[in-house]
Amino acid sequence: MNSRSADAVEPDRTGADSAPPGRGSWRRLAVILIALGGAGGIVLGIGFLTFVSCLARTERPPLAYADGIVALTGGAQRIGDAIDLLAAGYGRRLLISGVNERTSREEIARLNPGQQHLFACCVDLDYRARNTIGNAIETRRWMRENGFRSVAVVTSNYHMPRTLLEIGHALADGNRVVPHPVVHDGFDPDAWWHHPASARLLASEYVKFLVAWLRTRFETDPEDSRAAVLMSRGRPLKVVAEPLVR
Repeated sequence: MNSRSADAVEPDRTGADSAPPGRGSWRRLAVILIALGGAGGIVLGIGFLTFVSCLARTERPPLAYADGIVALTGGAQRIGDAIDLLAAGYGRRLLISGVNERTSREEIARLNPGQQHLFACCVDLDYRARNTIGNAIETRRWMRENGFRSVAVVTSNYHMPRTLLEIGHALADGNRVVPHPVVHDGFDPDAWWHHPASARLLASEYVKFLVAWLRTRFETDPEDSRAAVLMSRGRPLKVVAEPLVR
């Protein structure tokens, strides 16, 4: 009688052991995912602030002379600064990379009336580069064609980190790159949070820099880059960067 009573009150543990995880397990998983996401957000935020803090605030003469000068299109001020460097003897030739097909040499020369004589002797135009990867490929080809071992790079201050990354990846060891960041009027990296357009520009450039950094860890040569083709809307790489037009 006592034995039957004990069996009657003994709980059935089989069902408890086979029950699916309760809400507590899902909550712990959610907390872990939120913590990881928060940590990742903090790392990205610190990286972004570091990226912004490293941008040039003022324009200064290059720290060294170079064999050639490369200006990446994207603003008339870049080309004007590059031509001034050429006139001052900071390089022997100038490559303007990424020129629009509808822009002629004469039009560019007219924008710089005081230096038109330099266009007749010392300026090369690249009409093929469609992105920063293409700029790097064209820079390498141009340097090899002219036997240059060093180059001064002219582009906007916010674009300079990614440009140096791409050109450094394309060039062989032993080549020297001298940055000349252009600081555009009205763009203040110290007050970007007051200007939504500046904030979007810096955030976009930071993400592109991270993607480029990751891509260059795995690619050995930019001319084999699938990313270059994708960024050029599927066009083959020979269209992204082709021999120079002078």
